[in-house]
Amino acid sequence: MTTATSEHLDVLARSLETYLTHLAVERGLSANTLAAYRRDLVRYVAYLRGRGVGAPDGVDERDIEEYVVVARTGSDGHAPLGAGSSARAVVAVRGWHRFLAAEGLTADDPACQVRPPSQPRRLPKAITVDQVTRLLATTEGEGACRMRDRALLELLYSTGARISEAVGLDVDDIDLTADRAAVRLLGKGGKERVVPVGSYAVRALEAYLVRARPSLVAAGRGTPAVFCNTRGGRLSRQSAWQVLRRAAVRAGLPNAEHISPHTLRHSFATHLLSGGADVRVVQELLGHASVSTTQLYTLVTVQGLREVYLAAHPRAVEAR
Repeated sequence: MTTATSEHLDVLARSLETYLTHLAVERGLSANTLAAYRRDLVRYVAYLRGRGVGAPDGVDERDIEEYVVVARTGSDGHAPLGAGSSARAVVAVRGWHRFLAAEGLTADDPACQVRPPSQPRRLPKAITVDQVTRLLATTEGEGACRMRDRALLELLYSTGARISEAVGLDVDDIDLTADRAAVRLLGKGGKERVVPVGSYAVRALEAYLVRARPSLVAAGRGTPAVFCNTRGGRLSRQSAWQVLRRAAVRAGLPNAEHISPHTLRHSFATHLLSGGADVRVVQELLGHASVSTTQLYTLVTVQGLREVYLAAHPRAVEAR
């Protein structure tokens, strides 16, 4: 390592500003994203200077690998970064070095083999079957909006649909014929899938479509949307979210403010797998492109099995 001179310090600073200008002008990154890149890279440059590295072409792979450790532990005097933030910092560092090499400002890219730290797999948050029942019970009753809300929540839990898929449904996308009721959902990337609809959701949808939707549609200019607002237009994602949030509060669910439409999607998948459904079937129902995404839900069910095992097996836990 060479001792950093004031001239070299200017090289680091100039190289950084050149890259940030490139991101702003040629890549068109937002102000918030640019600010995050600047924070991450200013910290990285300070780390390099502390190691006596005075110019980008003096950086080697070991410098970058050790920086990842420093950023995670906070041993440079800054706040330690979590897995997500440190991964973002590594992306910023890799992008800078890739840019410098591509522009001929350094001979090679020392960061090309450095990978962001693996992030812990977050288990999907699901609510219990009893909590789902309590949630749905809050929407019982007459009135167009109350019947719409029940049909919406029953459908979300019955099909595992994303909220955008549910509010995007048109009447022609639903078949409520006995013994083969199903909905056609338009998922990510425009990929269609047909998902069965359970009997509870079928009854709620039939009641809503016959007795409530006509009065809602009449307030507007006519829409093919299944779920309508009080002005006769298509219900928005934000409004559908509020329907669920209000129901969760009325049901007295724990952390009701954090209940989201994705909570019902997670619960749909978790309850199916707990009931013995094949993971590949659940993958198709959810519209996941890869089974590895769906397999995350199996961690939830395995955790539940382990808890039952520990509580029930006579030799699962050593007596104290």
